[in-house]
Amino acid sequence: MRPKHAWMRETYEKSTERVPERPVAHRTLSNIAPDPIYTPEDVQGFDYDKKLGYPGEYPYTRGVYGSMYRSKLWTMRMFAGFGTAEQTNERFKKLLAAGQMGLSTAFDLPTLMGYDSDHPLSAGEVGKCGVAVSSLADMEILFDGINLEEVTTSMTINSPANAIWAMYLALAKKKGFDWNKLGGTIQNDILKEFIAQKEFIFPPEPSVKLVIDTFEWGPENVPRWNFISVSGYHIREAGATAVQELAFTLADGFEYVEKALERGMDIDAFAPRISFFFDVHNDFFEEIAKFRAARRIWATQMRERYGAKDPRSWMLRTHAQTAGVSLTAQQPLNNLTRVAIQALAAVLGGTNSLHTDAYDEALALPTEEAATLALRQQQIIAYESGVTHTIDPLAGSYYVEWLTDKIEAEAMRYIEEIRRMGGVIRGIEQGYFLREIGDASYRFQQEVESGERLIVGVNAFQDEKEIEVPIQEIDPEIERIQAERLARVRRERDPERVQAALEGLRQAAVTGRNTMPHFVEAALAYATLGEMMDVLREVYGVYEEPVMV
Repeated sequence: MRPKHAWMRETYEKSTERVPERPVAHRTLSNIAPDPIYTPEDVQGFDYDKKLGYPGEYPYTRGVYGSMYRSKLWTMRMFAGFGTAEQTNERFKKLLAAGQMGLSTAFDLPTLMGYDSDHPLSAGEVGKCGVAVSSLADMEILFDGINLEEVTTSMTINSPANAIWAMYLALAKKKGFDWNKLGGTIQNDILKEFIAQKEFIFPPEPSVKLVIDTFEWGPENVPRWNFISVSGYHIREAGATAVQELAFTLADGFEYVEKALERGMDIDAFAPRISFFFDVHNDFFEEIAKFRAARRIWATQMRERYGAKDPRSWMLRTHAQTAGVSLTAQQPLNNLTRVAIQALAAVLGGTNSLHTDAYDEALALPTEEAATLALRQQQIIAYESGVTHTIDPLAGSYYVEWLTDKIEAEAMRYIEEIRRMGGVIRGIEQGYFLREIGDASYRFQQEVESGERLIVGVNAFQDEKEIEVPIQEIDPEIERIQAERLARVRRERDPERVQAALEGLRQAAVTGRNTMPHFVEAALAYATLGEMMDVLREVYGVYEEPVMV
């Protein structure tokens, strides 16, 4: 076989003399410049057992389960939440009836920031970007008529994660559901809030302490629950590249592992319940390689660096969501194609769970019709495309294996740099992540503005004719409804039980004990979210991000 470099010099260069390369960015979104072609030369010395192995076996490059989609498809978990608990409950039931396999709950901004719906700072935001939940009374309505032992429930909540999870568990207890049979995930990844999304309440150290409380308490009390979803999604949506998303997410995961070990916990007691959440962007092969590299890095580090013995501790199980940041308000129907390509990449990358964005999400919260259509995209991939017939069908591709290795190496370079600076929290304090993501975002925007990178409908193939699509409107009456419900809760609950529960929470926070039992007791007493968070605001203080110059 003629060497690759000889072919490129003798044949490819002559071809491009006659027909020059197109003047676009022949680079991935992580700024990796692939060669025009890949051959066995690019994977010389490739060790199958070390790099690939079999699905369900270390290092899990090809998937964490032996039979993958031939036995069980990924969970189709559509993100839903808006307005009141009644409205979201109705949407949940319609999605389940349409074939959705699990629930994924979006909360409004006041809930995400730990405020009750009737707090002055909540004005104008109640129910806008998700469902409003201020007490167990809202949670009871949100999951009314849904068997919590038969569905898995994901909740996108971070700073107030302990309190919201406690409300869900309190609901299950009141309804007679067995905590041992409950399955689901709380996002509970506070480090990525400091890195990217900025929905934090307390300073980093006590915030991470609350996360580790769930690591310690969760496996013994709710053994099927994933008490964290280490989330690269929001890091990517903030402007990071695929490599940065992978590196920063895994660095966050390792930071939590180290904090749990510092508390004296057995790694194999908590690591199997750590889950992940990644973005799926437009660069098809880069996204596939990212998922494969993620599993390999996590497995290798957990076994070799941290000494985990249980194979379940080596498995990186992940949810994925198509890239909201890639959706365009211009020509919104084009987003159907973007989402389909991204979803296919997630499946070929071996995701365990998937949410597909609705085409109208660049304009507003998705309508019921758009959300159902997004679910149908997953179902068509699952049942009509044929990609589920064999596991990791792209394995052995010279390009895919080279790219997986490249992304793994680049991500590890970042991870080692973060370790040298003292870990993720030190990196946050030094503004490291802000600078890295900002530089990547700026480079991408420059490529778009120069026309080097084309976005259909934005800087290429534009159409002056605007397409109007239906918009999901949020009723402003929601604030009044929520305020009335809160007033009724405060009027009908036992005030002495509430105060006792809040004082128990305060003492646990002050003395450094595990807070989770006290959150559950406060939820059962119908203490509000704001009341629980105010207790911790008094103990821990409120974090203000320093100005970086």
